[in-house]
Amino acid sequence: MRQFGIAMVMAAGLILAACGGGSSSSSNTVSGNWTATLTGTQDLTFTTSLSQSNSTAVTGTNLSFTTSTPCFTSGGTQTGSFVLSGNFNGNITGSFQLTITSGTPPGNTLVLNGSVNNNTITGTWTLSGVTSGCTGSGNFTLNRM
Repeated sequence: MRQFGIAMVMAAGLILAACGGGSSSSSNTVSGNWTATLTGTQDLTFTTSLSQSNSTAVTGTNLSFTTSTPCFTSGGTQTGSFVLSGNFNGNITGSFQLTITSGTPPGNTLVLNGSVNNNTITGTWTLSGVTSGCTGSGNFTLNRM
């Protein structure tokens, strides 16, 4: 009987190891700290903390533009989505969208649309707004910090 119990424990351990039982579920999300580089009609950089609250909804906190911009001086909101299209051995891929709306000054919106590949998100961005100089478009890269 004791040998049967030992065999069951060992079998359970092998099953968990084969299924990646030791990996965190956050490897299947975009949750974490990110740094962004935007190039195009304007060159901008910012850092943010993204949180994926369910299978698709993404919110951002701690937004900080490291490039001086009159479009986003303080406050604002970040909402978006991430659609997982594959997960193989902890590698995430999928489509990503993030909208950043300015707090002060109000009325400026930055939209990022791209693709996630593991710890990098790449795509295009569009900036529209009411503040002078707060329009543009280009490419972006977000890297997990």
